[in-house]
Amino acid sequence: MKNIRNFCIIAHIDHGKSTLADRLLEFTNTIQVTGGQMLDDMDLEKERGITIKSHAIQMEYMYKGEKYILNLIDTPGHVDFSYEVSRSIAACEGALLIVDASQGVQAQTISNLYMAIEHDLEIIPVINKCDMASAMPEEVEDEIVELLGCKRSEIIRASGKTGMGVEEILAAVIERIPHPEGDEEAPLQALIFDSVFNSFRGIIAYFKIVNGVIRKGDKVKFFNTGKEYDADEIGVLKMEMVARQELRTGDVGYIISGIKTSKEVKVGDTITHIARPCKEAIAGFEEVKPMVFAGVYPIEAEDFEDLRSSLEKLQLNDASLTFQPESSLALGFGFRCGFLGLLHMEIVQERLDREFDMNVITTVPNVSYNIYDKQGHMTEVHNPGSMPDPTLIDRIEEPYIRASVITTTDYIGPIMTLCLGKRGELVKQEYISGNRVEIYYDMPLGEIVIDFYDKLKSISKGYASFDYHASGFRPSKLIKLDILLNGEPVDALSTLTHFDNAYDLGHRMCEKLKDLIPRQQFDIAIQAAIGAKIISRETIKAVRKDVTAKCYGGDVSRKRKLLEKQKKGKKRMKQIGNVEVPQKAFLAVLKLD
Repeated sequence: MKNIRNFCIIAHIDHGKSTLADRLLEFTNTIQVTGGQMLDDMDLEKERGITIKSHAIQMEYMYKGEKYILNLIDTPGHVDFSYEVSRSIAACEGALLIVDASQGVQAQTISNLYMAIEHDLEIIPVINKCDMASAMPEEVEDEIVELLGCKRSEIIRASGKTGMGVEEILAAVIERIPHPEGDEEAPLQALIFDSVFNSFRGIIAYFKIVNGVIRKGDKVKFFNTGKEYDADEIGVLKMEMVARQELRTGDVGYIISGIKTSKEVKVGDTITHIARPCKEAIAGFEEVKPMVFAGVYPIEAEDFEDLRSSLEKLQLNDASLTFQPESSLALGFGFRCGFLGLLHMEIVQERLDREFDMNVITTVPNVSYNIYDKQGHMTEVHNPGSMPDPTLIDRIEEPYIRASVITTTDYIGPIMTLCLGKRGELVKQEYISGNRVEIYYDMPLGEIVIDFYDKLKSISKGYASFDYHASGFRPSKLIKLDILLNGEPVDALSTLTHFDNAYDLGHRMCEKLKDLIPRQQFDIAIQAAIGAKIISRETIKAVRKDVTAKCYGGDVSRKRKLLEKQKKGKKRMKQIGNVEVPQKAFLAVLKLD
């Protein structure tokens, strides 16, 4: 156990975590690097150049004549995947904090760092990309010293591209990070920190042993679900899975026990023996709280069950996804899914399409509101369709967040304008170093859900970084905005919005839908309504067929007769005709600005 080190890599997006992880693997001869990212193996990760999933891998390294086993977990950097990071941190004793030499400390760096410090991890600061022409290692060192309170000599300068500093990082990992603590004689306790679905082997759970020993063929049970299994195969994670006969305290490995249903594996659960169980489960990480809710519906109604099994399999791989069945008048049966943010929602949609071949419609994302009636009872509402009658409502509370934005002084003005436009309240601003400033805002979560992040990046030319955490609920003047097509409300397009924004939003939605809904042979009225009051209207004109073309000359009554006949047909068509809303109309409502 003395020669085991478990550590993860944390950093802001694009500070070079995965590239540096590849260099470490190459240096320890774990893999032969063939160019391109080795750890990010999902197609989506390669295309977008981001890490979506944490990746665990084991390396062996000779240091001062002794052999060490290093278990490395590479983590995502985007704020939407911070749950992946919290699970990785729970399975480690130390962390490499990587900061880009040309960009300095960013918002997500700080939030991941605090998460690691809360778990008492040993932090090794590394400045990456030191080989770049735009690198400013001296200034970045000042920032790190101020942030961590460490000595300058403890900061390692490295480059994931050239491999500089890799040897020093490995030496620091072995010397500074403590080995896992635990008792091999105690009953088995192993923490599940991830799971994947394999269509041939069932569900594979990844775990870290805190106490005890597990051997192949042992009878084990999962503490929280109480289900019992045989350990058919156990082993360690290299580039492929490598089977072993036994794993001891401090090891990180996988277990295959022929589990078929996804509900039986809970990330954060504890594995123990049936014969000699542990007294209590390991205090793992907290339950994930989804921030954004959206309805996901199959395009064909008969694909509903397929969609359910696809979501269940995806949930194994991505524990932060939550879902429950719901139905909609316009779209039929589907699921109400909870996501950690908009990027997360986009990735889930892409993965459903690629990995499970599921074509889905996603409704406008929204957040959950607490609605209090006149008697003081509270109901939690996730979508506008389930809102009670406005006359029964006493008050509506919406979730607020504490947002922190780190930027250079040049962009303070535009960023403040953006935040105030989103109903934000300035809490404080602090100068970090030189011309870098951190601004704190209290903002409604509903306002940042749709396009805040994209706008922030564009007005700051990419120089602002953003991080947030929930800070409770506050009363707010919210109303339900309905969109009517020919007098029929389309529930998938209705939204909850603040009173001040309602008129503007209703008008813009009507204009946008007028461009997107195809013309029919009858007039279509698009209206935005608050309760019974219509606040905006657009009309899509009918496509007319010229029925009088064949009347050449003759009396006007011949033309009249044909037009009257057409008028009756149009009237009948308007009664029975229905308007198809194309998928892109739902998406366009998200990107109104």
